[in-house]
Amino acid sequence: MIENGVMSEFEDDFAVMFEASQQATRVAQGQTVEGTIVRIGPEVALVDVGAKSEAVVDVQELTDADGVLEVAVGDRIRALVVSTAGGVRLSRTLGRGAVTDRQLEDAFQARLPVEGLVEGQVKGGYQVRVARQRAFCPLSQIDIIRTPDPAIHVGRAYTFLVVEFKEGGRDLVVSRRSLLEEAQQITAAAVRAAVVVGAVLTGRVVSVRDFGAFIDLGGGVQGLLHVSEMGWSRVADASQAVTPGEEITVKVLRVDEDTRKIALGLKQLTDDPWSSVSATYEVGQVRTGQVTRVADFGAFVELEPGVEALAHASTFVPTGRPDSWRQGVAVGTTAPFEILSVDPDRKRIGVALVPEGSSRASGLITSSPHGFASGARLTGTVERHEPFGVFVFLAPGRTGLMPASETGLVYGADVTKAFPVGSDVEVIVLEADPAGRRIRVSRKAEMARQEADHLRDYTQRVEASSSPGGFGSLADKLRGALGRDR
Repeated sequence: MIENGVMSEFEDDFAVMFEASQQATRVAQGQTVEGTIVRIGPEVALVDVGAKSEAVVDVQELTDADGVLEVAVGDRIRALVVSTAGGVRLSRTLGRGAVTDRQLEDAFQARLPVEGLVEGQVKGGYQVRVARQRAFCPLSQIDIIRTPDPAIHVGRAYTFLVVEFKEGGRDLVVSRRSLLEEAQQITAAAVRAAVVVGAVLTGRVVSVRDFGAFIDLGGGVQGLLHVSEMGWSRVADASQAVTPGEEITVKVLRVDEDTRKIALGLKQLTDDPWSSVSATYEVGQVRTGQVTRVADFGAFVELEPGVEALAHASTFVPTGRPDSWRQGVAVGTTAPFEILSVDPDRKRIGVALVPEGSSRASGLITSSPHGFASGARLTGTVERHEPFGVFVFLAPGRTGLMPASETGLVYGADVTKAFPVGSDVEVIVLEADPAGRRIRVSRKAEMARQEADHLRDYTQRVEASSSPGGFGSLADKLRGALGRDR
């Protein structure tokens, strides 16, 4: 006789085994089941779904878009029984073949992905063919990223999630975005682990703003590609460099662990043009450049993509009119410029506009033609006045100081009237440093030279006209000539 307690335990075990045997016979095509992965092979995985034998599912359905396995032995999955002939075969995605309304409803209840073909655009979204049914996908649910051309999705086959199932399947609403967001959550941790300074990653442009573009690196992890990091040349409009939906390769520049902000670069994947500047550019060369922008202090000139120079306002010939130098360097102007200075370390090049028609406007000249040695006679242009003297423009990038004592004017004379800004003045160089940066000039010395030349001319004329009457007659004639000149 079996005691009640033992009998009760036996009945419970029997009930469990009976239920399991019944379950094995209830697995049918179109049914949604849950099971445990017991083995993963090269092509298929075995899943224990409580049937007499394990069900099989293609390994391809267990991987992500990059072919990485998403599950492991022991994990539970939900799938659809697509066949029972010769064994139970499962699928985690409902194909576009002959799928019944019941299977679509099962996919809706179990949140099982279905395959659909985007047939066309309709008001507010897209018409999608799922099996024998037409479904509606709202515009906001077709992708995580909003593309500038919605028609790009038409004709493409995607995997969707049935989010609404009404009227026996005649009213279907599907979403692709839901699946993409779920996939993002799974891969976000792995993506963040790969985002380190110096890493080169492939991402997709999410949106473009005035200051740059946001790039999706995968798993919803986004970084900012600032407009200044898009190219070595100045990028005025970020939308001209990248477009939403475009796939690009970028380099990680900075990662803020506290804010999780990621700074990305595009230009760092190509050589910095400044690395070869010292070997390419020399002081005195004449190069063709294009004016990219004009500021109060001068004009920026692009000599080659990524190499920008500055033509300072002081390098233009003064005219006496404020900002008159701007007239010849409008944005977009292409003209020859002389290299005045090269500083590769600070990424700075100083240039000066070469006057149109000048012999220096063509070809490369590797040494400056301007002579600033002591004693040189030059014609300059008055640039400005100061209490201590007058600044004279001698050549692009070369300005000399004429001290007040060297103007040749009597004490108290009005310097501004004697030397108006923009007027030409002949001077003699008193001293100049080897680079020609600090130059002292003198108008008084030039006047003395002119007087000496004048006296020498008269002397030569008198000597030529005098008879061999001796020194006395020559002196008398010279005094007479000087008297007449006065």
